[in-house]
Amino acid sequence: MRDTEVNTKAVYQLHPLQDPRWAEFVGGHPRSSVFHTVAWLEALNRTYGFQPITYTTSPPGSSLEDGLVLCRVKSWITGRRLISLPFSDHCEPLLNDAADEHVFLSALEQTLHRAKVRYIEVRPMHPLADAANSCRSTESYCFHQLDLRPDLATLFGNCHKSSTQRKILRAEREGLICETGRSDALLDAFWNLLLITRRRHRIPPQPKSWFRNLINCFGDELQIRVAFKGKQPVASILTLRHKDTLVYKYGCSDTRFNNLGGTHLLFWKAIQEGKRDGLQIFDLGRSEWDNVGLLRFKDRWGSARSSLTYTRFSLSPPSDMFGRDVKAWAGRIARSVVPCLPDRILRMVGSALYRHIA
Repeated sequence: MRDTEVNTKAVYQLHPLQDPRWAEFVGGHPRSSVFHTVAWLEALNRTYGFQPITYTTSPPGSSLEDGLVLCRVKSWITGRRLISLPFSDHCEPLLNDAADEHVFLSALEQTLHRAKVRYIEVRPMHPLADAANSCRSTESYCFHQLDLRPDLATLFGNCHKSSTQRKILRAEREGLICETGRSDALLDAFWNLLLITRRRHRIPPQPKSWFRNLINCFGDELQIRVAFKGKQPVASILTLRHKDTLVYKYGCSDTRFNNLGGTHLLFWKAIQEGKRDGLQIFDLGRSEWDNVGLLRFKDRWGSARSSLTYTRFSLSPPSDMFGRDVKAWAGRIARSVVPCLPDRILRMVGSALYRHIA
């Protein structure tokens, strides 16, 4: 349907889970990512009930030439908003040129005025150049990517010698075994390690149904990798794949065994398998700028840094649109409460919480 008209150029809405044009468009667009895919949108919808919508200037029945995908998030705690996209490190508007950016942002501004949402948030790979008349606020993250095109010897040589290289070799000497797949056993091992890790960070885990839905929606494009010492799972990572890009999305470990280098071995195995399959990019995801340990870990793989700048549009003053005070308040509560919760209650809190904090 037609959503609005900006400077005589119509902007339409389509439903990407129902309209086959979206999957075809994403599959062929050079700047699309795993977060644009129907699989990711379907997992969000199944787990949290988020309804995806795509804005485009292509009329119904025609091939898509552009698209900006968002999800409608409805929460009695955090309000109604549009996000592109929830739980996604980045989601580049798939536009043709700078002039299109003005068209789409103007359409979002009109939506903001009539849809009664708290804000609209866009998470592009590159900062939005065009300014809108509505109040705006931005938040920045560090983003790491590893170029997989060099040969394996060069990639290994680019790793930090006394940290990354040493831990990979240590894991091999320790005889750690890496298993890869999507079986229930591997999901259980990953999930149990995730629960340990989230408790250590004093935040609830994502619901297990989220990971089951990711597995069901992505199929072979998703891999769970688990490192074992004997029968003991010591570390795990979950990766997604889209075209020539491997995406590291989740990682967890048991700190009692961190000296064995299990996480480093899993990353190295992922790099080796990516090279074998002809992939060109290893997307290591976003990190908060003050998370020095995680930044250092990603730096030491020889990856390149850049910035992700999220933008929120709101009718309210931009002083705290990203809810920094709310985050600080919630963080203080979590740090006090999470360590005391039994596993069963912690899982329940995670299942109830995440649909509100997208």
